[in-house]
Amino acid sequence: MTRYDRQMILPEVGTEGQGRLRASHVLVVGAGGLGCPVLQYLAGAGVGIITIVDPDVVEESNLHRQPLYSLANVGESKAYAAAARLHGYNPEVELRARNIALEPGNVAELVGQADIIVDAADTFAASYILSDECYRQGKPLISASALRTTGYLGGFCGGVPSLRAVFPAPPSNAVNCSCAGVLGPAVGSIGTMQAQMVLAVLLGFSPNPMGRLITIDLKSFGFGGFSFFNAKEPEWHAPFISTEGLSSDDLVIELRDNIEAPEPVCPSAQRVLPEELTNYDFNGTQRIVLCCRTGLRAWRGAQALSERGFKNIALIADSRS
Repeated sequence: MTRYDRQMILPEVGTEGQGRLRASHVLVVGAGGLGCPVLQYLAGAGVGIITIVDPDVVEESNLHRQPLYSLANVGESKAYAAAARLHGYNPEVELRARNIALEPGNVAELVGQADIIVDAADTFAASYILSDECYRQGKPLISASALRTTGYLGGFCGGVPSLRAVFPAPPSNAVNCSCAGVLGPAVGSIGTMQAQMVLAVLLGFSPNPMGRLITIDLKSFGFGGFSFFNAKEPEWHAPFISTEGLSSDDLVIELRDNIEAPEPVCPSAQRVLPEELTNYDFNGTQRIVLCCRTGLRAWRGAQALSERGFKNIALIADSRS
């Protein structure tokens, strides 16, 4: 008996499919509640190379929904702790741990090296940065989100519409697991389904899960979904950029006050509160760069400015404390 006998029995896998998995490179952004089951099942299935990107460290509050880690890992880099644990599961898999945050400055290189990308990030800015780059490079993106006992997952880009086409407007609020809560099996179930979607794409399952969104409510055990093959890409959007992408000609607007961000995103930034944007007199010849912590206020500000006719806008999500 070999490690993969049980899955190679499946006609959808076989020797050819197993070889395809071994030759594949998957980028997983986020090694938390979604990322843990994704990583475990992809490593177990024998995916050849898995790159793990996560800037965070393991906290005790993670353990109820991230069973890849133990108390001994608290304080360690999630990316490196995950890679070490996965190596023990399957030493045949090449694991590349990157203890970094995904951002506009590194997304092109990370996406370019992989065959398929998993969005298991915990910020909507990271999800849209990934989607924009995957759409540009034509790479499939398996994206998911989970909160409380509900969530969704879907296959975007790679020949089908992007995340922006399905979710063109920002979320109504910036709640996350730390403030709204999440039940471990709920997020684990969604992450497991992400892994299944990745394997389905790599193995060429029919029907293909790309262009399909699935919704899950594990309080009521309700499942839904729809196809979004005909979703239209937005005619305009403000892209996320990094601070390295700033130009001396940019008009940088810091949307955080002095208490939230004692140091603005850059020395030349002007502080303008979100509610003041509608009355601010902008120079129409400059690129306007809006900055906040998560990117949500910047996104909303960009929408408001676009209604005033300003389109040369970029966003920065500055999570530095």
